[in-house]
Formats: sequence, C-alpha cells, structure tokens
Amino acid sequence: MSLAESAASVNGAFDSIPIIDIGHVSTNEERAALAQQIKDACMNVGFFYVRNHGIPEETIDKVLSAMKAFFSLPLERKMKVGPSPLHFVALSLIQSKIYHKQSARVRGYEPLLDSNVDPANRGDLYESFMIDGEELVPKEDDSTIVENLWPLEPAGFREAFLSYYHAALGVGQVLHRLFALALDLPETFFDDKINRYQTMRGLHYPPQTGPEDDRIIGIGAHSDFECFTILWQEPGVQALQVLNSEKKWINAPPIPGTLVINISNLLSRWTNDIFRSTVHRVINRSGVHRYSIPLFFGTNTDVEVEPLPSCVSPERPAKYEPINAGEYVQKLVQEMRQQSFTASNDASQHDDGR
Repeated sequence: MSLAESAASVNGAFDSIPIIDIGHVSTNEERAALAQQIKDACMNVGFFYVRNHGIPEETIDKVLSAMKAFFSLPLERKMKVGPSPLHFVALSLIQSKIYHKQSARVRGYEPLLDSNVDPANRGDLYESFMIDGEELVPKEDDSTIVENLWPLEPAGFREAFLSYYHAALGVGQVLHRLFALALDLPETFFDDKINRYQTMRGLHYPPQTGPEDDRIIGIGAHSDFECFTILWQEPGVQALQVLNSEKKWINAPPIPGTLVINISNLLSRWTNDIFRSTVHRVINRSGVHRYSIPLFFGTNTDVEVEPLPSCVSPERPAKYEPINAGEYVQKLVQEMRQQSFTASNDASQHDDGR
C-alpha cells in the first residue's frame, strides 16, 4: 500500500505518544524496521519519543546546570554580552545587550512574556536563550559562521550549550535518514538539503500560578515551522500537551532517557500533509520550574519544497504549490514576531498574569 493510500485510514485520535528505540541502525533491516515505526508515528500522531539516542547524560547535566545558573540571574545581568570567539569580537563590541530583538538574526535572550504564539492569549510565560549552531573552536575560513552573542555569565555557558547542540545535531542526522526511508525515498534524499546549522533554544518556564482560564500560559497552542524538532525536557515536570484530532489535549510527560520528536510545518507540507504537524502547548502547573531544550531541524534556505511523489496520488492530489523553504519559514517567523509585539503591548498593561 502506498503512503497516499495509507493516509486515507488515519484519523489522528491518539491517546498516547509512541516510544521508538533508535539504538540499532547498523543494518538495512534494522533501519527499515525503524522507518516503519516512525512512519506510523508521524502519520497517526506527529510526535514520538526516542530512546537510546546517544547523547551522554553528562552533556545533558552540564547544559541543564548552565541554563539554571543563567536563568536565575537578575535581568540586567542576563542581558550582558560576554567574550566572543575571534569572528565575533567586532559584533560583541557594537552590541551592548543580548536581547534577541536587537539581533539581526533574532538570537540571544528572550525575556518573560516577550512572545505570544497564540493570538487568543496575552503572552507566553517563558524565557529563553537562542542560538544558531557554531563550532566550539571556530575555523578561520568557515563561511557558514553565524552571529551568536553569548552572555557574560555563568562561566562555561557557551561550551555547555554548544556541546549539547552538537550531540543533538547528531541525533537529527540519524533521524532525517530514517524519515527518508519512511517516505519511500532513498536514505540519502535529505543529505544535501539538510546540512546547515540549526537553531536551538534553552527554555525556562516558571511555575504558573494564575487562574485556570488565564490567557497567559507557558506557551500557547502552536505548531513548529521547520522540518522536525528534537526536544529534551527535564524529568519529573509534566507540562507539554499535544492536541489530537478529537480536540483533546494529551499529556507528553518527560520520560527519563528519551527525547521528544515532533513533525513541523515544512516537512508536513513536503509530505502533502501525510506526516502530521501536530498542535501542542506548554502549561506548567507543576509548582516547580521547568527547563527544556528544543532544536529546530530545518532545510537549507535555498531548497525548493513541493509535495513528494510518494505522497501524491490521483485520490490525494498535491495540496501545495512549490515554495522556497527559506522564504516560507521567514514568513512564518515574521508573522509570529508581529503577533508577539502586539501581545507584549497587551500584557504590559496587565501585571496579574506574571
């Protein structure tokens, strides 16, 4: 049965999120079996957990410790620019703060209630630190260098952040080959289309103490923009929820030793909506602080995206015209930033939601 034919029987009324062990990918048979599990998860849920992902626990512990130290600082100290690698010295001299809205590439620190992804809400109760990838030791001739700004403190923040980033990037490289197999494509189909640096955020969600119907929550209902997201979430703190086709919110609790993977808008469009980009939100009513790290895995900006042949049939014709991946994602980002600007003005007039 083709992908397009299989999609006809999917209803998306899931009540749990599957767990997939990706620890064995050395043989064609193992990868084919994993691709089938991933195909089922992406068509029916749009989310799945992976275990045996290969990121060392020590790497996770160090980045979590660095995030907790950074987010516990007073606001004015979180905004201070620290020393940068050689390539970034001039940039750090001319930019006095790491506030993300002052960065040309929207990188750096994002304060509480500075974003709003759901127009029905008044703001998102999280703060974040965002980067594009870079090497721990930048190369002099690296033409892919990006303009990250790093905080003055805590010591070792950049090293911990980038060590986790590169480990998670390795997981993404395994996954995009499994996605290709799941879509009945050559295993290397995405290799020359997904080889740029990706974007990563460290997120802190304070405990939410407002009323149940408050229009300020951790992060409002939304779907992600790129191809897929790799999420680490701190164990023991339930906050992430996923919306099924019956409009029921399903908890996605942190499971020790796993990462959460979700399909994003661009890959859903690429698959003619056969892979599901599922709406999700975060509400932290645990009574404790929550930390998470999403890495947003996208294509190179010059890639032209149109529904894949394996996802199109006479009964399921192409739903979308070809688009440029970079322009598509940038349009969504600009719309979100404008929405967030409106929400920030609204939230600034209401102190009760903090």
